[in-house]
Amino acid sequence: MRPITGREELDLFCRLPYTLNEGLAHDLAVGRRRPEWMWVAVCGDRLLARVAWWSRPGDDAPFILDVLDLDDGIPRPERVDIGVRLLRAATASTLPNGSRPPEYSRFIPPDWRETTVTRQVVEERMTVLERTGARLFVERLRLEWRPASPVPEPGGRLAFRPVHDTGELLALMTSVLDGTLDAHGRDDLTRMSAHEAAVKHYEEELARYTSPRDWWRVATLPHGEPVGFVLPAHNGYNPVIAYIAVLPGHRGNGYIDDILTEGTRVLAEQDVPRIRASTDLGNTPMAHAFQRAGYVNFEREINMTWS
Repeated sequence: MRPITGREELDLFCRLPYTLNEGLAHDLAVGRRRPEWMWVAVCGDRLLARVAWWSRPGDDAPFILDVLDLDDGIPRPERVDIGVRLLRAATASTLPNGSRPPEYSRFIPPDWRETTVTRQVVEERMTVLERTGARLFVERLRLEWRPASPVPEPGGRLAFRPVHDTGELLALMTSVLDGTLDAHGRDDLTRMSAHEAAVKHYEEELARYTSPRDWWRVATLPHGEPVGFVLPAHNGYNPVIAYIAVLPGHRGNGYIDDILTEGTRVLAEQDVPRIRASTDLGNTPMAHAFQRAGYVNFEREINMTWS
């Protein structure tokens, strides 16, 4: 059990299939991954299991554990045990002593519970995590809009303008945390104020996007009162709806459809091949809004955390 020696061992690391394999070389090249964060369990030339962490370029510590795979040709008890031992060894070597492990993420088929083999694959990876102290945090829908779908027509009830400055955006982000259905937002509020949670989200994600800030839109009533906002962006992999919300005092009026239409329109005008978005499985109002706008649930995502 060891980290890979470098890019020359990427072929070895990719012997186990997973949707992220095709992007690993680029991630290594731009600094999102490091060989010392990519561990393998091998017997001779056979890859038995692997784990890997991802980070934003320039960060010194891993941000998320997003690869954990097992050789399904090994008997189940043995492969789960190998996965547990590999994860423990890699974690002890990779993470600062005593630090809380980063969140675990895995992309899975939208119907993963309905197919015996797929369900077994997902649940075995979750078992490995659970045996190291992790628990299921949230299941999310991954959504996609493609140019073949028509851009929804604007409703005409709202006007849209660019975000004035960071201060305005942080104030809006702070406001929408009141009553949020987002599991990560709700969790942040157990440990910090709404303003602190907004600053954390902005600094850790939104501020790092290199796509134009003038894509970001504030939705207002005709007389100028803000009712919500949408942040179309490019996250380094895909065009995305990075953040979308309606202010608490204006929820229940269907404004989310108009705001999502505007965000979709902004990105569609860039001639993009797709637009990605995600929302918690339990956030049914947001999920339904994406469905009405022509977004398709092409994957799900499992998030697990350590206490």
